[in-house]
Amino acid sequence: MTGFARREFTAAQGTLVWELRTLNHRYLDVTLRLPEELRAIEARARELINTNLRRGKLEAVLRFHPGPASSAALALDETLVANLLALQQRVENMMRAPAPSSALDVLKWPQVLVRAEVDPGELHSAALTLLEETLSDTDETRQREGAAIRDLILQRCTDIRRQLAIVRAEMPAIIEGQRRRLTTRLAELEARFDAARLEQELVFLVQKTDVEEELDRTLVHLEEVERVLAGGGAIGRRLDFLMQELNREANTLGSKSIDTATTLASVEIKVAIEQMREQIQNVE
Repeated sequence: MTGFARREFTAAQGTLVWELRTLNHRYLDVTLRLPEELRAIEARARELINTNLRRGKLEAVLRFHPGPASSAALALDETLVANLLALQQRVENMMRAPAPSSALDVLKWPQVLVRAEVDPGELHSAALTLLEETLSDTDETRQREGAAIRDLILQRCTDIRRQLAIVRAEMPAIIEGQRRRLTTRLAELEARFDAARLEQELVFLVQKTDVEEELDRTLVHLEEVERVLAGGGAIGRRLDFLMQELNREANTLGSKSIDTATTLASVEIKVAIEQMREQIQNVE
């Protein structure tokens, strides 16, 4: 499911910002971007993500903006500076017209400025805690979307039940209509026919077009869909399988159809199933 969350935290060493974006995906696909200062937390960050998410394409970005304390942590290697200045003086004495140098030139020399050693543990801990909070925000967004998808699927289940009721109610009249049409057609042909034989053919027709079993199985699948939705958890694959079963029954219903009403009902059921299938691709 789609979702977005952003969290910010200011630590002693600077400001941490997590941004998480999730898109629909059949499996869990994580793209994690970390600044060099926090590259060491990658394994733990992935572990937290895998614990909280099971499906979806996630883009997780951590930004770090060093604070004044980090900038002030620079120190001057005075021994190295003294040695450099002494060497500079000796070289200048050997030169006829040395170019003037500035303090900035000395500061540019490698290792003149050194960063004071800072324990990264506190910063790493803060980044991971902030990630957990941002994942929680993302989950809330996904839960809201999931509730909307659940309501849509339940509404489609109701629509399918309505179509099944139409087919069940129409079947006796459809069979009787087939009987009348067959009898009328034989009469028009002035054909002699055996009444017992005609009854056998009608029984065969009824058996061939009987959709009672398909109607019952479709209702069972709908009840299972509702049970799975009520149970929660990672249900996407289970629902996807049930959509396949529902579609199989709808196809059989359509193939047995001998009347416009049942054909239209079959089409409406397939449309509802396809609408559910599209939404289920967003479900974890």
